[in-house]
Amino acid sequence: MNTHYTYLLILIGSIIAPLLLSFDKKVAFYKSWKVLAKSMILPAIFYIIWDIAFTQQGIWSFNETYITGIKIYNLPIEEVLFFFVVPYCCVFIYACCRTYFPKIESSHFAEIVFKLIGITLLISAIVYHNRTYTFFTFFFTGIFIFIISSKSYFLKFNVASFLISYGIILIPFLIVNGLLTSIPVVLYNDNENLGFRLYTIPFEDIFYGMLLVMMNVAGYEKMKA
Repeated sequence: MNTHYTYLLILIGSIIAPLLLSFDKKVAFYKSWKVLAKSMILPAIFYIIWDIAFTQQGIWSFNETYITGIKIYNLPIEEVLFFFVVPYCCVFIYACCRTYFPKIESSHFAEIVFKLIGITLLISAIVYHNRTYTFFTFFFTGIFIFIISSKSYFLKFNVASFLISYGIILIPFLIVNGLLTSIPVVLYNDNENLGFRLYTIPFEDIFYGMLLVMMNVAGYEKMKA
């Protein structure tokens, strides 16, 4: 097999099941494609700019052996696609949770847990301000948690459903990330992160992914309203 298609094949493998299951009669996620497409644009732009900057600074890099070589500025085309493929899969899982467990409603306890995560991340960002990946990941995620918690704009965001669905999302997310970091397709500069890994996955990736999913879910719910 041509190893240059490795990253692309991982993305294709990730989206096949969610794409096919989108036609499930109960969830009927295909009916939300237009809304989802619109809601993915701003988060994708944000992440692509972030990714370009960090690649430029050497916070992380990409193994040329496992990418096609097609790039947008300094990003492999696969990395750009990542910010559409992964959100699609994750919002699909969120939509399934909302459909099959409609009685899950935001609670005071869920709101407290959500805010505690935000506070912990912001404090950690200050403590580890000298580690670029750690600082920006924790800072951006913490700030966005408090933007959502303010209830001033994302009124339809269901905190309890998000936390439960993200717990489920973490399983396939970590599998995909595990492949990308163990092969490795993506290489990290450990001087810019905590150096703590779950297998081969930097700890920060959990919250990098959380912010990506949170932004897409928030936009999806907002545009559905």
